[in-house]
Amino acid sequence: MSVISENIKYLRKQAGYTQEQFAKVVGIKRSVVGAYEEARAEPRLQTLMSIADVLNVTTDDLIANDLTKGASSEKKDRVRILSITVDKEDNENIELVPQKASAGYLNGYSDPEYISELPRFHLPMLPKNATYRAFEISGDSMLPMPSGTIVIGKFLEDFDEIRNGKTYVLVSEKEGVVYKRVFNYLDDQGKLYLVSDNKSYSAYEVEPKDVLEIWEAKAYISVQFPDPESANELSLNKIAGMVVNLQHEVNEIKKNIN
Repeated sequence: MSVISENIKYLRKQAGYTQEQFAKVVGIKRSVVGAYEEARAEPRLQTLMSIADVLNVTTDDLIANDLTKGASSEKKDRVRILSITVDKEDNENIELVPQKASAGYLNGYSDPEYISELPRFHLPMLPKNATYRAFEISGDSMLPMPSGTIVIGKFLEDFDEIRNGKTYVLVSEKEGVVYKRVFNYLDDQGKLYLVSDNKSYSAYEVEPKDVLEIWEAKAYISVQFPDPESANELSLNKIAGMVVNLQHEVNEIKKNIN
């Protein structure tokens, strides 16, 4: 088999696509994907560019490098491999990461076998042009969202998609799986700021290199209904103020150190 066919087959599986799903995303027939992967045909330039874009690699890498051995360009180093599961009709499932599985998820988030062992379900009201995952949150840092609530997130491929003040599930090497309001200051300070709705918890910084996955909160499931009298809600202006105060504190600490 040619290096192109090996690369397409390997990267498609690593990304969690079936041949049918991959064909739809690229805009070709499933039989054509099979022909490429079996080296019975090679993609034309335009198709090759589409494949490289979907797999988040360069066309040069796809043609010249054996990516099955981990050789890749700088762009490949930034790719987040997302494993998914599908039902019998090739519809994507929503996998549930329970609280007890959060620690294991840090090691298995890109492992198709691990993901296939998670509980999974469907929600018909969610748009089908995205990938979703459910996370059971713990603690009281995001009241009135109680501990045990299941937050359903939409997968985001890039930090630029983060909208300041909105809630996200972030999977990071140091913090694990957390549900917070996120403020993106990567352009100015190279940091993400995570803020809790509960005032008892301080905002804190996260390095982008530590972030493994970003999931935009789209829905939640809970057996408890929020109590408006005990809700500790914050306006976005107040939350933004907390972030500014944190930035001032960090700057003061840096001045004292210097």
